[in-house]
Amino acid sequence: MTLETRFLHSLEDTLEWAASLRGRFAAGDTVLIDGPLGAGKTTWVRGLMKGLGYAGIVRSPTFNLIQTFDTEPPVMHADLYRVTGYEGIGIEDYLESHLCLIEWPDRAVGLVDERTCWRLNIDFTGEGRTATLLAPDRNG
Repeated sequence: MTLETRFLHSLEDTLEWAASLRGRFAAGDTVLIDGPLGAGKTTWVRGLMKGLGYAGIVRSPTFNLIQTFDTEPPVMHADLYRVTGYEGIGIEDYLESHLCLIEWPDRAVGLVDERTCWRLNIDFTGEGRTATLLAPDRNG
């Protein structure tokens, strides 16, 4: 079910919108973040982290694959761009205890029941981006 579609005119729009979503997610939730390279997936994560009160730097975990944040709820951010699958990375260790944000979810097929996950799709549209947030099907 589409919860919200936004046209994001700028980096600031992306950061502000993501920060405003902080109350929608809980530990045990997974957000599958999809979109082409450079679309703003990590920028959205930065905004959400700011909304959760995290004041540090949020970098894309492209090379270390996973990073965690001691926020409420605790967050695990994974970037699977450089891998072909999720096996052996350790994402499973965080699924129940953290809000899991997974970029490049096409590399995580089989990790979770995608029907029970949030989905965020970000794509280029003209001079900005279109972002669509889909709510999970809690009835699975």
